[in-house]
Amino acid sequence: MHKTYAAPENVLITTGSQQAIHLIALAFVKPRDTVLFERPIYSAAIDTFKNHGANIIAVDITENGYDLDWIEYCMKTYKPRLFYINPTFHNPTGYVVPVFQLKRLVELAEQYYCLLVEDDAYPDIYFEKQAAPPVYTFDTAGSVIYVRSFCKYVSPGLRVAAVLCPPALRQSLITVKSLADNGSPLLNQKIFLHFFHSERMQQHFSKLRIALQIRKKIMEEELSGINWKWESPKGGLNLWVELPDHIDGSHLLKRAIEQSVSFVPGVYFDPYGQDRSRIRLTYSYMNETKIREGIRQLVHISRSLNEKT
Repeated sequence: MHKTYAAPENVLITTGSQQAIHLIALAFVKPRDTVLFERPIYSAAIDTFKNHGANIIAVDITENGYDLDWIEYCMKTYKPRLFYINPTFHNPTGYVVPVFQLKRLVELAEQYYCLLVEDDAYPDIYFEKQAAPPVYTFDTAGSVIYVRSFCKYVSPGLRVAAVLCPPALRQSLITVKSLADNGSPLLNQKIFLHFFHSERMQQHFSKLRIALQIRKKIMEEELSGINWKWESPKGGLNLWVELPDHIDGSHLLKRAIEQSVSFVPGVYFDPYGQDRSRIRLTYSYMNETKIREGIRQLVHISRSLNEKT
């Protein structure tokens, strides 16, 4: 686990990362402001900024990271208010952006007065080695807002996240948070703090990584007999799968739900709402047996679609 020093004046506790994203949109984005998004990206963040009237420009993220020339062009041309990123075990792809790109991204953000909003949901869910430090650790000019959630691997109902940012930005977030609630529940924080500093927490991480890696392997084994494509992630909770040309992800979901199998189509992760060729399969929720059953059923459904085309 990476350790980053943060003074109290740099920290704001929120009721989950979703509230943090909402507060950032309220505090720093006005209607018709431009914001940059990775493509694909977390669907709820897309909806949050769209609902605030933001104009969204997408930047592709691949297994090799970003096209930094394109990002600089976008920052120079569109003057975005912020760039929402998830560079470590990215949701939904699982990609990890190289360190040299992260450092350059901080330089570009400072040069073009663009805030970087780093959503770091899965930093401890790695299968081979720990990922690079957060973008926040490379920031020297106050250009990064770091959002760290703990719900995904402790308990979804915990609803505890931390925002790290310069005091001036924090004050803006406190102002809008005061209109949303009177502070995140202290009891939740107290309980989690006790667990967070315990040896049991580290044991939990170790066991969780092993369990998720096993489930990922099982999912990949069951998919290996068909012509679907994916990059095996080095961490995180998801497989980002490319379907054959004749299969529409939304159509496949409709058929799959009839057989009690579910996933998320790629169109929900696309800021432009156009990606119908990919789907996100999550291996964190079901046990090994259910994953085998579900993937086999999904493969069977996809083959039946193939027979009808």
